[in-house]
Amino acid sequence: MKTEKYKENTLDMIKTALNKREEENFSPLAVLSSGCIRREYEEKRDLGYRQEFSLDVDRILYSLAYTRYIDKTQVFYLINNDHITHRVLHVQLVSKIARTIGRFLGLNEDLIEAISLGHDIGHTPFGHDGEKFLSELCEESGIGYFLHNVQSVQFLDKLERKGKGWNLSLQTLDGILCHDGEIHNQSLKPERGKTFETLEQEILMKKNNPDVKLIPMSLEGCIVRMADTISYIGRDIEDAIRLDVIKRSDLPAESVKVLGNTNGNIIYNLVTDVIKNSYLNIHIAFSPEVSEALRCLKAFNLERIYLNPVIKKHTPLIRDLFRMLFDRYIGDLEKDNRESVIFINFLQDISREYTAKHRKEEIVRDFIAGMTDRYFLSQCPEKMRPVTEAG
Repeated sequence: MKTEKYKENTLDMIKTALNKREEENFSPLAVLSSGCIRREYEEKRDLGYRQEFSLDVDRILYSLAYTRYIDKTQVFYLINNDHITHRVLHVQLVSKIARTIGRFLGLNEDLIEAISLGHDIGHTPFGHDGEKFLSELCEESGIGYFLHNVQSVQFLDKLERKGKGWNLSLQTLDGILCHDGEIHNQSLKPERGKTFETLEQEILMKKNNPDVKLIPMSLEGCIVRMADTISYIGRDIEDAIRLDVIKRSDLPAESVKVLGNTNGNIIYNLVTDVIKNSYLNIHIAFSPEVSEALRCLKAFNLERIYLNPVIKKHTPLIRDLFRMLFDRYIGDLEKDNRESVIFINFLQDISREYTAKHRKEEIVRDFIAGMTDRYFLSQCPEKMRPVTEAG
């Protein structure tokens, strides 16, 4: 008994020492573990010896939604090629890039990792196309627009653990909500002093108007937002070249001159520029020259990759399948069809609090948004399923 007590005290001492080391070594602008804010208070024994944001990382990693990253589209779907990026790899790359920047700037790498790994957890099957199709259905149903960053918070805060949520920190949830990697910013200065009430207000604002621009409350959140772009911009180019969608020689010369023409060079130059222009500052920033080169490259990717009709041949069918499944599950809920997969695979043992606070359209939204590409297709009539192509 004394041995166990000694071991417990030792772990407490180590955790205290780690928190002390943060105070001594982190930037004054960093979020300390001792500054973690949770919606619900947890006893010390429930938290264990892990530091606060490290606990958030573990909860995200062990969530069911994180497991489903494995078969979620990044950009290219219905292509049989093991070397094409999927969502699970993307979030790991974001985490690595963001933690590298955070280490050089003296920020909290645990918080950065938690935001990075959780930021895309609300993505639908079939990537941004699926997000757009589900958003159309949600808007028609009167539950607001669908956005994957809002849904990421929904999964982790309101749906995981059978509707109990993970009680993640405000700082982690805020960084996930505000990551908006598609928006181009030369610099980001955190909007500090947020509360859980602020988080709920921003979620509602975003559902009502997707164009509302949100800013993270921490430098760590700002880094992840920058790292999101850094991680996908060159990687998507490499995937597109591998699939013969574009050629390396197609890349805009003005961007190549500044950033290079390979994913490795693009990442290195962008990360180096962020560190140089953010060190000892109250914001995270690119230099004007690099920011313009990145803006130009993002415009190239949008036109030549993301909107390329060559990779959009299945989108009309995918849109029809989203509507078909949405209508089917609404009907199953209205008829209380307990043999439907929405009851068997989703609502079984869900908390009463979840069902009481969500309309049937919101329940269907959450069910479909959580599907992997493969599971989504398995729910569709076999004769309507698009065929996976060699890539």
